[in-house]
Amino acid sequence: MRPYDAFLLISFGGPEGEDEVIPFLENVTRGRNIPRERLAEVGEHYFLFGGVSPINQQCRDLIAAITDDFSANGIDLPVYWGNRFWAPMLTDTLAAMRDDGVRRVLALPTSAYCNWSSRTAYEEDIARARAALGEDAPEVDLIRPFYDHPGFVEPLVEHTLASLDALPEDQRGGARLLFSAHSIPMAMAQESGGPGQGFGPAGAYGAQLAEVARLVVDRLDREYPFEVVYQSRSGPPSQPWLEPDVNDRMEELAAEGVPAVVVVPHGFVSDHMEVKFDLDVEARETAQKLGIGYERALSPGTHPAFVSMVTDLVREYAEGKAPRKLGALPRCAGCDC
Repeated sequence: MRPYDAFLLISFGGPEGEDEVIPFLENVTRGRNIPRERLAEVGEHYFLFGGVSPINQQCRDLIAAITDDFSANGIDLPVYWGNRFWAPMLTDTLAAMRDDGVRRVLALPTSAYCNWSSRTAYEEDIARARAALGEDAPEVDLIRPFYDHPGFVEPLVEHTLASLDALPEDQRGGARLLFSAHSIPMAMAQESGGPGQGFGPAGAYGAQLAEVARLVVDRLDREYPFEVVYQSRSGPPSQPWLEPDVNDRMEELAAEGVPAVVVVPHGFVSDHMEVKFDLDVEARETAQKLGIGYERALSPGTHPAFVSMVTDLVREYAEGKAPRKLGALPRCAGCDC
């Protein structure tokens, strides 16, 4: 039994006005020597949406749903929210928790997978925030990667079926499913999960993405051809990143005569900016240019099964409940996934 005083949702954060866009991007890229013109280029993605990233409101909506689900299931934990790169900042949230008398915290990252940027970076940010607060900082346990939990997979199944149904009937039978996730440097991918764990050339991250795609397709109404693609690459051309890019792959599929694609953003828990711009704007424009059908499935968001998953994970940690998992991948080194 590991008693907790509070639950904490940790997310990326995002601007909520045009005047916040560049300062937010400066926070994200601090110490990486990103040219100012590159920040301005990425900033244009946000300006298309009035400078407002959807992610903060999505977190508010998720927190409201989690709070209701906790109450309905007898979990008496206050719910807090802290971001890595924009208000409410993680350090400020932990300070507020400390002032509220919170000593033990169970935290959920808004990322389902195992790699440096979606796991280790959260752990490092928690450590920095606690160090900034000193000895009376709350202790924080970070919930395991939940990529193969039924509450993550089931919404993707439902949303994929809805997108397939939205295709014209003459395109549906030949549609290709493209499961899309954030690309990361190949070296980072290979290190994910730890050495010698047998995950393959893309490490635990690539293996977990492939596993979720398989789990979703296995639960559809019939067999569909599918594959994992990547999006949102930001590194220099000389640095190898995970491929293929979703737009490049659509060009190849169109040349092969594939009539339509359904893109499933299984690498994400909500429809934030990289989904809204990279898939709803850029990838959709690519499909229109190629003359192929295009539908984009929703991410889990606040689907009831996803919200219930959070309650289930809290019970796993607070009450010693057995983990619920659909897949059979090995555990990552040094991680309780």
